[in-house]
Amino acid sequence: MIDPKLKVLQMVDGYGGVTAAAEAMRLTPSAVSYQLRQLAEQLGVKLIEPAGRGIKLTAAARTVLRHTVVMQAQWEQARSELAATAEEPTGSFTLCGFSTAATHLLPPAAATLRHHHPRLSIRLVEAEPVRCFELLLSGEADLGLVVVTSDSPPLSDERFDQQPLLDDPLDLVVPVDHPLTRQRRVSLADAAREPWILGTPGGTYHQLVVTACMSAGFTPYFAHQADEWDTGQAMVAQGLGVVLVPRLARINTEWAVARVPLSGEPAPARRILAATRNGAARHPVVAQALDLIKTSSSGLFPPGRR
Repeated sequence: MIDPKLKVLQMVDGYGGVTAAAEAMRLTPSAVSYQLRQLAEQLGVKLIEPAGRGIKLTAAARTVLRHTVVMQAQWEQARSELAATAEEPTGSFTLCGFSTAATHLLPPAAATLRHHHPRLSIRLVEAEPVRCFELLLSGEADLGLVVVTSDSPPLSDERFDQQPLLDDPLDLVVPVDHPLTRQRRVSLADAAREPWILGTPGGTYHQLVVTACMSAGFTPYFAHQADEWDTGQAMVAQGLGVVLVPRLARINTEWAVARVPLSGEPAPARRILAATRNGAARHPVVAQALDLIKTSSSGLFPPGRR
């Protein structure tokens, strides 16, 4: 097994400090500092040094991290090969994903896995993409569904195996009597002068919408804030603005709103990836879960769906 203290070093690196890493790992800062000191003593090198009011990793720590990534991938590959020889999966298996994935994609896969592997404890966690990567890195999750944002690790990040799963189109939601509902083709630029209902600044949804609008040639006027699809639709129904809603999200028939598919090159969409730790993609349960998710997601978006 990989020494847990190496994971602590990785988390300190990822979070840029002891306190933030401790909070993410649900440990005290003193516990994290103690493990770093133990690791430094075992290796006979200095791992951290002061930097202003915080700390920074030494060159020796960077060397340790580089080799840790290789060791972790080899360990995951070994676990995958051993799991393939077992007659029946046991232990625990955790899937994590952002809200709509945790609503529409993960539960069917989890139910099927539980049915086929009654000795395997299945757990679902709803989490923002950044948190999903943290859960994978810490070993608290085995497979994550994430939306690509500016905060996402690059595909070249050797800690993870990231596979494209699907592109989820973004539809414009407007009041049911809005003029755009009568046009045959609507682009995102057609809504450039509308007041916009966006998510919390810095959040995944806010980044997604702002990036899509800027790609269409405008910066959206931030009129109102809502993170829940129902909340945004209720505001739209009262004529307060417009929202972008992923095709995976459902339209609440309680509100007098219309979903307008968008045209354009490229049409706005959010890219969804399936992520695991590097070396774990061939684990039989991971592979089965991925197959189940791909099957349920295929054919989700027939042409012209409104």
